[in-house]
Order: sequence, then C-alpha cells, then structure tokens
Amino acid sequence: MGNQNTSVHLRAKSRNDGKNHPSRGARGAARYGGVIHDNTRHTTRFTVVGNHLAQHDALSLTAIGLALHIQSLPNGSQVDIGSLAARFPEGKTRIAAALRELEAHGYLRRTRVRTDEGHIVTRTVSCNQPGRTGAGDEPTEPNPPPRPRRAAEKPQRRRALPSVPQPAYPAPDLLQTALGVLSGLRRTDPRLLISATDAEHLVPGVAAWLERDLTPEAVHRALTTGLPQEPLHRPAALLAHRLTAQLPPLPPFRSAPENPSARHPLQNCDTCDRAYRAPEPGSCRVCASG
Repeated sequence: MGNQNTSVHLRAKSRNDGKNHPSRGARGAARYGGVIHDNTRHTTRFTVVGNHLAQHDALSLTAIGLALHIQSLPNGSQVDIGSLAARFPEGKTRIAAALRELEAHGYLRRTRVRTDEGHIVTRTVSCNQPGRTGAGDEPTEPNPPPRPRRAAEKPQRRRALPSVPQPAYPAPDLLQTALGVLSGLRRTDPRLLISATDAEHLVPGVAAWLERDLTPEAVHRALTTGLPQEPLHRPAALLAHRLTAQLPPLPPFRSAPENPSARHPLQNCDTCDRAYRAPEPGSCRVCASG
C-alpha cells in the first residue's frame, strides 16, 4: 500500500533525477510549450509513487490511475471490482481489465485463501515496487485445493425377493384375504412387519395357499410357527421362502355330487304335455298326484 507520512519532512527527490530539468542541460535556451510544474511540498496526506508506475509505457491510463488510487488507500480497504465500480464512473468492464493489467505487471497480487470458517475469499496485495515480496505475502497457494470430499456412498442395491407361488385364479376377494393374512403376521411376531412393496410381492403366494383349501388361520400359523430366535434382517425373504418351500399339495379332485334323477331321459307328460325326467313315458308328478 502507499506510505503515508504525517510527521517526517522528506526532501523531495526529483521525478527524473535531474536529467531533463528545465533549468539544467541546455541552460539559457528558451523553452516554449510543454508542461511546467508548480509544485508544493506535501507534509501530510500524500502518497509516494514511483515513476516506474506513473510513466509506465505498457499500462493504460486507467490502470495507472487505478494503481495510484489503490496505493493511496489504507490497509483493509475494499478494492474488488464492485466496490471500485461504485466509486468511479469507468464501469466494471474497464476496471476489471485495468486490474488484470496491474496483476500482469506485478503491481497487484491476488490470491484465493480459505478462512477459518471454510469460505474462499480473494486477498489483494498492492505492490508499489513490482517483484518485491512484502507484507501480506503469506505462503498460500494461488488456488488452494478444495477440501477432499467424502466419497459418495453408493446406495446398496436392494436384493430381489425370492419368487413365490402364483394362484391359478387370482380373484380380487382371494387376493384381499391373502393381504389380510400378511397384515396380521406382525400381531403374532413384530419382526414380521413388512413394507407395502414386499406385501404386494407376497400376496400371490398366500393366495396360492388359500386355493389349496387352507383357511387364513392355517396359513397364519404356518408362517409364524418355528421362526428363528435371532433378529430377522429380511422378514419378507423368509416369508417368501416359506411360501415356496412349504407349499401344500393341491387337494384331491372331487366331482360334484350327481343327481340320480339326472340319469333318466326327458319325457312329455301325457296329461299336461310338460317335460319331466322319468325312466318311462307317463304322467308327471303333478298330474299323477292330482
């Protein structure tokens, strides 16, 4: 930053070491045109600026003026693009370009550092003599590496449940009864609490049991009896295994009871001409009883 002196009277040094002073060199020669300095020695509120900056042959006038302004500021002043654009009429684009010029020629050093709170901020160091390491130059990396992120934990892939038997005729009432059986298992053993997705997978298996002439109570006992004592990590998988491994056989085929009268042929009543079954022609039961 610029050096501000409020107490010591410094002997001003010529800006060009006397090489082109109008009173030296070609003495007595009349000079016309050009700048003539009417200088007053500053004793307070001044900033010493080197001619290497003020007469820089590569920097733009905006960059030189901006460097002079920054060097005159006290430590801690805001010199970001937004603050400078609010102070001067040049606008953010020209100010940003001037800052890049000063940084390229060594009059500014901008580094990104991490605060104790973990935020990334930009630290700007103004150099009145390029190439010199001064205050504020802490050994920080220009772009500090970000904190290592935790490796994203891959979600554990859910293992599919074992397949279950399928009913031959999945009637809605049958499936609803099967769902009621699964919902009641947790009342006997709280470890058999299953999700709706698992229940949807297991319902056809329970329905296949009910098709085999088992009552809902019998299926409930088959699924809750003889469970292991240790914790059940996958109760739905255990139920699916039991529904498949312990599936009872189909009941024996039973034909409908035959009506003895259905074996007789159809006859027409001789009295009312009504059709009836009888081994021989004659009158129907109504006419015969009348």
